[in-house]
Amino acid sequence: MGLFDNAVPGGNITKPLMIALGALLVGKMLSGRSAEQPDQPDAAAPPAPAPTEANPGDGGLLGGLGGLLDKLKNAGHGNVADSWVGTGQNRSINANDLGAALGPQVIREIAQRTGMDEGELLKQLSTALPGIVDKLTPNGQVPQQHQVASAFNS
Repeated sequence: MGLFDNAVPGGNITKPLMIALGALLVGKMLSGRSAEQPDQPDAAAPPAPAPTEANPGDGGLLGGLGGLLDKLKNAGHGNVADSWVGTGQNRSINANDLGAALGPQVIREIAQRTGMDEGELLKQLSTALPGIVDKLTPNGQVPQQHQVASAFNS
């Protein structure tokens, strides 16, 4: 995968894991479905617009990298998330803590998309996310959503 080759211990990012990471960070990895699924669907709500050049993607299930980091911070894992963005050592996150931060609906959606068991998905995501986020934030800055999307396309 180029950019992400050494982001994961062992350097092996499987296709299901890339789909999972893309589902979290880049909406178009969701096979054209709207990535932002409300807890209670509103029948009167209009369908989400399709991504276009002006709107390169909806940012995945959590609103992109910033949304993922916010979820982690709101769940009490801000210092862990900050270590991934910062230039120092990346701190690890327990698979159960990651699952609690992301929420069962997000985990279920990604597991369905990837065909992975939820437990295995969380195990792989908890291993991969520190290095992936670190690679996406080389100067300690969260990139624009289109930059994250282009990293997944390279």
